[in-house]
Amino acid sequence: MTRRTDTPSAWDERTQLVTFLDYARDTALAKCEGVSAEDARKAPLPSSPLMTLCGLISHLRWVEHYWFQVMFLGEEPVGPLTEATDDDPDPEMRTAVDIPLPRLLAEYREQSARYRRLVSEHDLNSTAKRPISDGRHVDLRWVILHLIEETSRHNGHLDVVRELVDGRTGV
Repeated sequence: MTRRTDTPSAWDERTQLVTFLDYARDTALAKCEGVSAEDARKAPLPSSPLMTLCGLISHLRWVEHYWFQVMFLGEEPVGPLTEATDDDPDPEMRTAVDIPLPRLLAEYREQSARYRRLVSEHDLNSTAKRPISDGRHVDLRWVILHLIEETSRHNGHLDVVRELVDGRTGV
């Protein structure tokens, strides 16, 4: 069982931010524990055919890649992000149903560990190499806060999807 805590080990800003991001990540992982391979691929919301447990975990993984590696470090996008179009803006969600959930979860865990190191090696005031849509360069602090919000919002989706596919609640 995934252990979660939202109580930081210290009260400095960095520790609090990292603790809340890890808490949100761990919640996403916990919401997927014990789900069958079949249920992990089900899209129970008729108006959201990409909203599967696999799709949501893949989305979280690639959103972090985008914000940390593409926007903050200035690297080129890789993986399903390179396939995004106006007609298919979330290919990471569409293609995820072909990837076993344990693999998606393992990749998300591994990547989270890499990004924990990245955050520890940069000042929170460090600015992103690439600008956001309005031309401003956000700082690392903003990226972490954005990912806390993004992950927490999608945890709500994971909660609803999980309840609809197999009845499990309360994670």
